[in-house]
Amino acid sequence: MTQTPRDEDSHAARDAARKTGSPKIGLVSLGCPKALVDSERIVTRLRAEGYELSPSYDGADAVVVNTCGFLNSAKEESLQAIGEALAENGRVIVTGCLGVEADRIREQFPDVLAITGPQAYEAVVEAVHQAVPQAHDPFLHLVPPQGIRFTPRHYAYLKISEGCNHACSFCIIPRLRGPLKSRPLSDVMREAERLAAAGVQELLVISQDTSAYGLDIGYAPSEWGGRDYPASFSGLAEALGSVGIWVRMHYVYPYPHVDKVLPLMADGRILPYLDIPFQHASPRVLKAMRRPAHQEKTLERLERWRALCPDLAVRSTFVVGFPGETEEDFAELLDWLGAARLARVGCFKYEDVDGAPANALPDQVPEEVKAERYARLMERQQAISADVLAARVGKTIEVVVDEVDEEGAVARSHWDAPEIDGNVFIDEAGGLQPGVRLMATVTEASEYDLWASPAGAAAGARRT
Repeated sequence: MTQTPRDEDSHAARDAARKTGSPKIGLVSLGCPKALVDSERIVTRLRAEGYELSPSYDGADAVVVNTCGFLNSAKEESLQAIGEALAENGRVIVTGCLGVEADRIREQFPDVLAITGPQAYEAVVEAVHQAVPQAHDPFLHLVPPQGIRFTPRHYAYLKISEGCNHACSFCIIPRLRGPLKSRPLSDVMREAERLAAAGVQELLVISQDTSAYGLDIGYAPSEWGGRDYPASFSGLAEALGSVGIWVRMHYVYPYPHVDKVLPLMADGRILPYLDIPFQHASPRVLKAMRRPAHQEKTLERLERWRALCPDLAVRSTFVVGFPGETEEDFAELLDWLGAARLARVGCFKYEDVDGAPANALPDQVPEEVKAERYARLMERQQAISADVLAARVGKTIEVVVDEVDEEGAVARSHWDAPEIDGNVFIDEAGGLQPGVRLMATVTEASEYDLWASPAGAAAGARRT
């Protein structure tokens, strides 16, 4: 039921709860990493006020369900989670993206205690206060400076903005989360510094459109570390690159100003990794999606980026079966993938989203055609990825260890984001532990993963 946070004070918190009778809150967190950050902020505030987290429904005084409201399948999952929490506990507070459809939730679940939308941290906490009055004397020291997180101790998501200014025909994120709202750079950097001080080895920078960061606040400069940095994508990358840990950029649109961060990647200041949602390659489909439709220019930009940073890995996601997609459009996508030679690719079969303009487009693609195109795209990309990864064999690379067991260590390279990309498997794991960074020599590769051996002593390895 509950996603248990990685809180080094959890044992002390449980002991304090037994003595003081602190109220207990359960949490179900669904959706994307941005929603996960919202859950972390909610829990951080509640823990600061003396609330304890419950790992089970029956041990909770109330349950917060942080929902996803993007795809219809995600909405159904969220509604099922609400129903389960009501059945098992009976006292449920709903928040998150599905919260914008409060009438739908109330109609199906009239007994929920409160409903709030995304990013409504104060409203969620106030609803908890109403349902379960907070402890008389909050134990503020139970909350570590970096807050409560649900990720392993050695990596953390760093959300730099909310909302989105795009009007993609298949998406309702701007309606759910509003227009772009960037955080001040100094605020982002203070959080990054706290996380690094707590032993975090990797920051995963997230938003709806990371490369648009600062547009809404006029790229207002902030003082940090004795100098001024503009609140822009390149300014933030430069500031984060001075922290001394891995920095990985997600949800980047290929705007021309992204070129400015490639020298930082080449110098090792931030990871040589860009997560760019290209979505398709056919100009006709991209136009129907209301996405940029200059894929030839994108190929030129990829070539220029690789000239600036030869180790660059680009991952992307694509949609097959978009309304009106023809076999010619799909063949153009396959050809583009062959030319782009992306390191990592994910694929989705198009699915209608309630309220999205794409629902009304003609020439819907049959489900069996979507499935067939999905299989063909993944087969094509597997061959490309296998070839790209084979070029890593024999090279010595830096990795960070995620897990260690009796069979060895599971690590990741500069080119692997947690849970969505591949792994680096190390058989000789003596002395290693999660969070260690070390150099390793690649001995074998598949279409997704690498195998490696430690390159001598792990001198300079970083431990959390």
